[in-house]
Formats: sequence, structure tokens, C-alpha cells
Amino acid sequence: MEEIEVPPGVDPSVPSVARMYDYYLGGKDNFASDRDAAAKIVEMMPNVRDVARENRAFLDRAVTLLAQEGIDQFLDIGAGLPTQRNVHQVAQDVIPGARVVYVDNDPIVLAHARALLVENEGVVAVAADMRSPWALLDHPDVRRHLDLSRPVGLLMLGVLHFVIDDEMATGIVRTLRDALVPGSYLAVSHAYLPELTEEQERRRAKIYSRTNSSATSRSAEQIGVFFEGFDLLEPGIVALQDWRSDGHVTMVAPGGAGALGGVGRLSER
Repeated sequence: MEEIEVPPGVDPSVPSVARMYDYYLGGKDNFASDRDAAAKIVEMMPNVRDVARENRAFLDRAVTLLAQEGIDQFLDIGAGLPTQRNVHQVAQDVIPGARVVYVDNDPIVLAHARALLVENEGVVAVAADMRSPWALLDHPDVRRHLDLSRPVGLLMLGVLHFVIDDEMATGIVRTLRDALVPGSYLAVSHAYLPELTEEQERRRAKIYSRTNSSATSRSAEQIGVFFEGFDLLEPGIVALQDWRSDGHVTMVAPGGAGALGGVGRLSER
């Protein structure tokens, strides 16, 4: 397999969770280290590719719904390297002038997103880390591209499980929420993991330690805390394949990895 060009500041020997996700989706924006790490995760959780695909399908359905509700600007945190439709493509199918800010801290993700700027002035890519939400919100490109006095669609898809500390994860979402006006929306998807043996958990932790990331599992009740101040849309927080799927379901093996998700509308304060 021909390797992608290595951007400045990237060590191709160190796997990235964003590039591993790209591998799960069948993409080509990954290195041998990413493929090796991802393959080891697949050995433990064979359906992880299905979960990645369901996450992309959930994104498509959620963004379509928000655009149909009149949301014409989106803040996508942890944008990743999609091999399927991007947020701006989904939103602009409904609202041609919709604007999107993609946020990530992976240089390859940013290079991919910035390439979109050549053909679409409605898209901006910003280098920032969700663990510093105020710095993210104060980024000049975010301020220029989004009008925070109007409703925004905040997307946190497949990212909060990389924040292990519950208090920190909740604090990130609350800081971002407090910058939004009523009528804004929050969409969250979050991994849940099967019961692993002690040896499997040790192996999983070792794989993720090479990426400078780790992941945790949260229940629907724990994920519900992120929606404080939001009115959850039906059907609430459910398995991604059950969220307004219109009959589209990817079977997730019992006991396998999965993901939960939901969408909420920010209520009047």
C-alpha cells in the first residue's frame, strides 16, 4: 500500500486515533502504524468497523435533521478523516450556504479539511483541542466563520470517549454549551465497550497508549449528563443504529463494541 505524504510535525511511527478510524472506514489516509494498531483492536472487537460505519451514518442523519430545522452553521469537534460524506456536504444538500468549522488536533486531518477550502468557501479548518474549550471558542477563525449570536449545530461525534475523566468531559461540553444561544443543537455519539478480560483490557490500553490517547465506555445515563440544558429529541440516547434509522440497521454482535448517540436542542435559559 502506497503511504500518504507525511505532513511536518507528524511521526508516522506513532498511531493516531483519527487515522485508525479512517482505516476502520476503509480509507487510505493512514500509515502502517495506524493499520497495525487498528488491526489489533479489530482482533479484540471484530465489529468495530460496523460501529465506525454506523457513526458516519448517524452523522448524516443528525446533520440532515438539523439543517432541515434551519441550522445553517456547524461546529464539528474532532472532525476526523471521513471516507463518506463530510458534514458540509450533508448540510449543504439542504442549505446550500451552510457554514462548517472543522476542529481537530491531528495535522493530517487538518490538511485534509483545508483542502476542502479550495472548492468551498463555507468550510474552515481549525487546529484546536477540545480539552481547551475556551481557546477553541476564542480562535479567530471560529469567531469569523460562525455567528454565535445565532443557533449552531455542535457536533461531538466519537470524541468524548477519549476524555477519561467524567468531570473534565462534562466541563468541556458545558463550556461549549454556555457559548451557544437557545435553539442550538448538540449531537453526541459515544463508544460503549464490551466486558473485556483483564488481559484484553491490558492489551487495549497498551495499543491506545501508543497514540497518546485512551478511551472509556459510558452508559446512556452517563452520556445523558452531557445533555444538561438540552431537550433530548426522540428517541433519546440509543444505539446509533436505532436513532431515526428508517430501517437502516447494521447488526452489532451481542457483547461486541458499540456506540450510543443522541441529539438535543438547547432550551431557553
